[in-house]
Amino acid sequence: MAVGGLSFVLRFLPEVLAQGLGWVLGWTAGSILRVRRATVDANLARAFPDRDPAWRRRVARRVFPHIGREAVTLLRLPALGPETLRERTRVEGFEVVQEAVSGDQGCIFLTGHVGNWEVGGGATAVRGIPLDVVARRQKNSLVDARLRATREALSMGVIYRENAVREVLRSLRGGRCVALAADQNEPRAGIFVDFFGVPASTARGPALFAARTGAPVVLAFGLREPGWRARYVVRFQRLEVLRSGDPQRDEPALTRAYLAALEEVIREVPEQYFWPHRRWKTRPVTSEPAESS
Repeated sequence: MAVGGLSFVLRFLPEVLAQGLGWVLGWTAGSILRVRRATVDANLARAFPDRDPAWRRRVARRVFPHIGREAVTLLRLPALGPETLRERTRVEGFEVVQEAVSGDQGCIFLTGHVGNWEVGGGATAVRGIPLDVVARRQKNSLVDARLRATREALSMGVIYRENAVREVLRSLRGGRCVALAADQNEPRAGIFVDFFGVPASTARGPALFAARTGAPVVLAFGLREPGWRARYVVRFQRLEVLRSGDPQRDEPALTRAYLAALEEVIREVPEQYFWPHRRWKTRPVTSEPAESS
């Protein structure tokens, strides 16, 4: 009920006021209440050990206002509609997507928790690309239903993670594209790949699907542009990895290439990454102790 009420209010507020409210709520959470601030500080120190501590503090202070504004954007998305979303997003490299979907084996989009991944997915779908997104089911059923309705209103199909193995393969074989984000900690059965020079447990799914199907892989990131109005640039880039046909070799190579490309984007806009997540919580058996919960 709280999310529904807030969404209703935000829909009728002037955009600049709604975005400002999100900024203030985010700033309060990060700088006054310091929600997960210790995790953000630790993650930035691990990812950017060579940067000045004052620089890391500035980035940390900007992370939560960004999250607040993007939460507002997400709650207002259903009211925007496809045409307005097209107007609010400019795309770079769309020819890469058109080429990838020209075959009959579908396409895999790899994104990350940077910028606004929901806007990136919506901007792709409203431009006529048949797209399903793989998502975690939310614990709150009302929130989950609202989020699913938002995605479907923008022409995105939803595949829940527990059904991903079967449904992703079905979508790709049907010539559809599938969007996945594999940049969060995988507590079980992950593959350890360096992320900012530190081994990070990463989901095998995207590389496994690419190896099994031979589907082209495209990197896709929806990044917030400066200003109080919600405008974005959505970038597409083909992920070129030499495939040997041996999954044991191809999966780590593709995962490394994906995380390396994501790193480049994060270095460009570090305040737009979701640093409150405990990315390095699961550690290799012979490595440092796991992060506390």
